[in-house]
Amino acid sequence: MVLPTWVWIATLIGIAAVIAFDFYLVARNPRDPSFRESLVSVSVYVGLAVLFGLGVLAFAGPRYGGEFFAGWITEYSLSVDNLFVFVLIMGRFAVPREYRQKVLIVGVVLALLLRAVFIALGAGAISRFDWLFYVFGAFLIFTAWKLLKEGPGGDEGEFQENAALRAVRRVLPTSPRYDGAALTTRVDGRRVVTPMLIVMVAVGTTDLLFAVDSIPAIFGLTKEPYLVLTANAFALMGLRQLFFLVGGLLDRLVHLGKGLAVILAFIGVKLILEALHHHGVTWAPEIPILLSLGVIVVVLLITTAASLLASRQADVRAERDARQEGAAGS
Repeated sequence: MVLPTWVWIATLIGIAAVIAFDFYLVARNPRDPSFRESLVSVSVYVGLAVLFGLGVLAFAGPRYGGEFFAGWITEYSLSVDNLFVFVLIMGRFAVPREYRQKVLIVGVVLALLLRAVFIALGAGAISRFDWLFYVFGAFLIFTAWKLLKEGPGGDEGEFQENAALRAVRRVLPTSPRYDGAALTTRVDGRRVVTPMLIVMVAVGTTDLLFAVDSIPAIFGLTKEPYLVLTANAFALMGLRQLFFLVGGLLDRLVHLGKGLAVILAFIGVKLILEALHHHGVTWAPEIPILLSLGVIVVVLLITTAASLLASRQADVRAERDARQEGAAGS
């Protein structure tokens, strides 16, 4: 997939324009968005991703169109797992509700910039060292096992500061209180950073840690840096709206971890089989991208349906137990 320079430039300008417009809307009217507003925003971003994918399909063919959709759906699904940690971060730093949108969008921009560097390094390494497919595949299978063991969001139950966040805290004096949405303020005549800056760093760098799993996963679906970058961009750009849309539903996605584990394990096996096939192992099949896309979609549908059914059954049991307790108490 050879693209002229102007396509890269136009794509980057388009991504920057969408993010800038989103940031303008947030800065002009900071608030906690309603469910309807979040639903409309998520629908717009999903629509933009679908239109882009159809454009890739029309101009580059079904192979690359399928690779984009498989990569984007995978990245978007894995980003839901990020939301569990984002909820913990917001609670850990007691972010005022009206400023959560700003924290998320700045964190997303930071994460996108860091992921772009990560993608460039990964693409360069893969082009020179094809044995990395074995490493990526084994890592994804290990990650799937770990996710099955811990579940979505990990098993700690609380946010743990990463090395980058600890470094920021050590280097920069921090105010104990927020000053609106300001990143710095004055305390006793000295300029210090506010918790707003710290939480933005927490969101951005935590998302980069999740990229350690998701970037190898998408490289298992496409080797094209352009598709890897755009799939990540479309998944991240709608993450702010997705946070407010499904934030209250995260605890109902009880089987999400199992579904994501199946997807990561499948992509890990796919990577290893492709590497074996590339190195002349005749019995190792190449899994077509349409099959990969079908597996991803079916697993997510089954996982979501099973999660909602299990949550519904839990609600029914809780309601029945409450009635029984009420009858026994009377």
